[in-house]
Amino acid sequence: MGMTRKAFLEAATGTVFLMLQGCGGGGDGYSSSPSPPPPPPPPGPPPSTCGAGDAAITGNHGHALVIARADLDSMVDRSYSIVGTATHDHSVTFTPAQLQMLKAGQTVIVTSSTTNAHNHTVTASCA
Repeated sequence: MGMTRKAFLEAATGTVFLMLQGCGGGGDGYSSSPSPPPPPPPPGPPPSTCGAGDAAITGNHGHALVIARADLDSMVDRSYSIVGTATHDHSVTFTPAQLQMLKAGQTVIVTSSTTNAHNHTVTASCA
């Protein structure tokens, strides 16, 4: 005589249960391999300024140049004060072509105005 449906389901359920118990591999049910590290954070926004300071200004005695990143798209010459912490001021002027060079990651060298019988060579860049 053949197996009844009820007998088959009871036998199958017991078999499935035994198979699932056999797959656990023992232990507490947690994997012993370490979790992968979290992904690195996304890069931050680009710096908001470009400019020069310290050794990027020859004969420097406190001068600093800051160029707003928004100025890099200027269609007219842009002039900047480089007073920094010095006791006097100089100015430097960049053409639209020079501002585009800075935007492209290139270095631009300009000469400051003359004040107190001296000027400075300013090497500007965007980090």
